[in-house]
Amino acid sequence: MSGDDKSGAPSVISVQVGRIAPLGRAGVPSGFVKERVAGPVFMDVLGIRGDEQADLRVHGGPDKAVYVYPSEHYPRWSSEFPRHAEQLVGGGFGENLTVAGLDEREVSIGDVFMVGSARVQVTQPRQPCFKLGLRFNDNTLGRAMMQTGRTGWYLRVLEPSNVAAGDEMRLLERPNPAWSIARFNEFVRGREPSEAELKELAVLEGLAGVWVRQISESLRV
Repeated sequence: MSGDDKSGAPSVISVQVGRIAPLGRAGVPSGFVKERVAGPVFMDVLGIRGDEQADLRVHGGPDKAVYVYPSEHYPRWSSEFPRHAEQLVGGGFGENLTVAGLDEREVSIGDVFMVGSARVQVTQPRQPCFKLGLRFNDNTLGRAMMQTGRTGWYLRVLEPSNVAAGDEMRLLERPNPAWSIARFNEFVRGREPSEAELKELAVLEGLAGVWVRQISESLRV
C-alpha cells in the first residue's frame, strides 16, 4: 500500500464522468474532461453512468470500462510540470476513479477488487493517446507518463453496482501476483520479453482481450 495513511485501506477519493465535447485548440470530440460526481453513481459493464467516449475503437468497452488513477501521483506531476499545476489534481488525467493507497507496483493484472458493492477486475495499464497532449496543450506529458510508469489502470466490471467517494477497495483475488501493472508497463515500453513470458501473458487471467490477441499473434510469427 502507498500514500500518507499507511494504516488506512485503499479507497476511492473521487468519482468523475465526462460528456463528449470539443477538446483542445483542434476541437477534437472527446470525453476526456470530466467532472466530479457527488454521491453514489451506478457502475455497469460499460462504465460509470453518465460517462461518454467519443472514439469507441480505442476507448471504452468492457475491458476499459473504468479508468483508475492514484491520487498520490498528482503532487509529483505538479512538481515536475508546475505550469499545469492547477489542472494536475484528482480527475485531471481523465480518470473515472481517483484512488488512494494503491499504485502500479501494488496492483496486478487480473486483480479482483470489491469497490463498495461492485466487483471489478484489473485489465491493463493506460497507454496515453494524443488527447492527453490536447488536454494540456503539451505533448511531453504523455511521454512522461509512459517513461515514469505512472499510467494508472483500467477495470472491467464483473458485478455492477453503485460506487461513491469514500468506498474502500478490498482485494478479493490476485491470480497473477508476478504481473504488476508496473511490470506490464515495462513490457509495453518495449522491453524484449522472453518466449516464456509471452506464453504466460497469452493466457494471463484477466488481461484485456486486445493484448491477448496481440501477444498470441506474435507467438505465431
